[in-house]
Amino acid sequence: MLIPAAQRVLPGGEAVGIDIQQGMIERLKAKAEKAGVTNLTAILGDATQPHVPEASFDLVFLCTALGEIPDRAPALTQCHRALKPGGVLSITEIFGDPHYQSRSVVQRLAEAAGFRLRAIKGRWWFYTANFIKP
Repeated sequence: MLIPAAQRVLPGGEAVGIDIQQGMIERLKAKAEKAGVTNLTAILGDATQPHVPEASFDLVFLCTALGEIPDRAPALTQCHRALKPGGVLSITEIFGDPHYQSRSVVQRLAEAAGFRLRAIKGRWWFYTANFIKP
């Protein structure tokens, strides 16, 4: 999805994308530039390492990405660290993705990292699970 020119990813806010692959970071930057997005920061890095200040975000969104992270537990610990109290971890999974994670696996990993389940919307083959940082 492209955002019309001069619009921001999150009006009044900031969006940060982190990926371990340089090619994905370059792709994100190019799409943001083409769309005129000015409040997006792209960080090349490992999701298991701290890249942002503690308690600095309201939302962490992982869409068909969790299964691609070899060390999922430490990555979710970093998500927990990056979120403000009351912040939301939102994980979307789509069956057919080669790295698909079942609802039970996602819930187990998120709860082990300190999150509390808020809601799961959708069916097993395409769902979004939202968790709260207490």
